[in-house]
Formats: sequence, C-alpha cells, structure tokens
Amino acid sequence: MNKTLGLALLLVLHSTAFAQSNSAAPADLSYTYAELRFVDLDNGGDGLRVNGSYDLGNNWIIVGGLTSVDFNSNVDANIFEIGGGYVFHYTPEWDLFGTARFVKANYDTPGNSGDDSGFAISAGTRGFLTPQVELRGTVNHINLDNNDTYLEVAADYYFTRQFSAGVSLEFAGDSDLFSIGARWFFR
Repeated sequence: MNKTLGLALLLVLHSTAFAQSNSAAPADLSYTYAELRFVDLDNGGDGLRVNGSYDLGNNWIIVGGLTSVDFNSNVDANIFEIGGGYVFHYTPEWDLFGTARFVKANYDTPGNSGDDSGFAISAGTRGFLTPQVELRGTVNHINLDNNDTYLEVAADYYFTRQFSAGVSLEFAGDSDLFSIGARWFFR
C-alpha cells in the first residue's frame, strides 16, 4: 500500500513538474493581437466585435476595432474605431495604458439611417493575477451624439502563449454590455 501511494505521489509530482516546465504562461503582456468577441447589451442588442492592437515599439501601440450590433427593434448599429496609445510597464506583470481613438458610428432603423463621428479615450491597467489569468480594468470616455463614460472589467485565461479567451463587462450610463471572446497573439 505504501509503495503504491509513494509511486502515485511520485507520478503526481513528476506530472506537475512537467506541466510547469511546459507552461503555457506568457512571459510578458503582448500588445500585438487580434480579438473576436460576442457582445450582448442589456437593452436588447447583440452582435460581434473585432478588435486589434499592434505594438510599434518604444511603448507605442496602434488600436482599432469594429462592432456590429443588431437590436430587437430592427435597429442595426456599426461602430468603427482607430487610434493609438502608450503603454507604461510599471512591474514585470502589470502595465498602465492609455489610448485615443477616432470613432465613426452608423445606424439603420426601419424608417431612418444616419451616422456620427467623434472620439474616445481610455485609461486602464492590465496584468497577470496568476501565470495564466490576465485581468484588465479600464475607464473609457466616448463622445459621439452625446458623452458617455463607462467602466470595463475583464479577465482572460491563456491556453497557450498565443491564445486566450475570456469575458468582459462594461458598465455604462445608457446600457451595460457583456462580451465573451478570444484573442490570438502575434508575438
């Protein structure tokens, strides 16, 4: 019995050491990625969001995205964003970042359609809670037809160095948004 227990313990320790040596944990936070998310708004809309970021070096990044949402009342909305930002690495596992983006929104209703353009700014932090779990928190301000400031909290699990998936919650004045999706990193 003791030999069996000892052998089982040895196998568990060996498996744990093997898993840690082949860990999928990223060495650092990457800002070169593509992301696809399913979004669900609490006021009856849902759709897809495609985001991307590219690391230019020297802590500068380019960001962009397209969100397409359909509402139950036969209203469709598309939001396009493009801009840039800066990343400050304040610890090996945590970064502060800020972005500024040009925003263009189009909407279609059964009797009308239109568009609007404006800007958005964001400031936040992202980092590793554990070697495979990344947390993000961001304060965002968007100025389109009217102003709205909202808070985003998100978490992603890294399956490999190149692939993570997770959830995001955005708490805004007009509506709240839940999203689930995945990121592919081009390190």
